[in-house]
Amino acid sequence: LQDQGRKAESLAMQEKALDISRRTLGSDHDDVARSLCSLGLWYTQQGMFAEALARYEEGLSIVRRNHPERNALEGRLLGSIGTVYSRQGKLEDALGMFKKALRIFRKTLGPESEEAGDTQEVIGIALFQQGKVDEGLEMFEGALGIMRRMLGDECQEVVAHLCTMGDCKKKAGDVGGAIECFREAQSIYGRSGVSDGVAADVAAGLARLGGGV
Repeated sequence: LQDQGRKAESLAMQEKALDISRRTLGSDHDDVARSLCSLGLWYTQQGMFAEALARYEEGLSIVRRNHPERNALEGRLLGSIGTVYSRQGKLEDALGMFKKALRIFRKTLGPESEEAGDTQEVIGIALFQQGKVDEGLEMFEGALGIMRRMLGDECQEVVAHLCTMGDCKKKAGDVGGAIECFREAQSIYGRSGVSDGVAADVAAGLARLGGGV
């Protein structure tokens, strides 16, 4: 009951923020679209996909009216819609949305932007889920390259990409490739002096795969 109360309070706060944005800025303001995006995320996290899609699509309509030339916020909303489709098992529809988001991020923020890299990783996951392993790996490698060039080889974002790629390779039956990814992630953690949390999970996973050191 306590958890339900907190969720209800959180929803009320999100709805209030949206209402304030509408009244103070007008219904077609970009900040209204951002509030709708935040509210859609809340509904997505609760598994309320129809409600989430309604908010994302309303936000998308606002952004497209305001920015017919394309805008990064449109890419974020398209990616969010893709996430809902993925959670619903509509993998082809999800992939289409992620690809549209990637094109917009490349155009508005640049092909080397963090958003482009993150979206490439999401596309890679969707391709793996469809059994398109080679295409998925190509996307993962591209995303990892962007993170390395942007943030360096030792950052946590690189570790996260390596772990995601390792998980997908493991599921695809490429145990050797998975071990390679997890070993590099483990090395980064080791050089950073991190040994608990995710680092411990990586070590345990490596041991299960027979790649522990």
